[in-house]
Amino acid sequence: MNDNLEHHCVICGEHKAEGQGIRIVSGFICESCEKEMVRTDVRDAKYPFFIHQMKQIFLEKNA
Repeated sequence: MNDNLEHHCVICGEHKAEGQGIRIVSGFICESCEKEMVRTDVRDAKYPFFIHQMKQIFLEKNA
């Protein structure tokens, strides 16, 4: 498999190199989004956005 593959982040939509984030099921979250997500409080206005974007990982696979 090619180690130089780019992946589309399900949170920000940017393309990042494989080593710059995490894979969840068939989805990918870039390192900067991952860091922002873990620092976000559940009462923050952006929290529901992260939840919605994460659901897209599972919806795509089961569509």
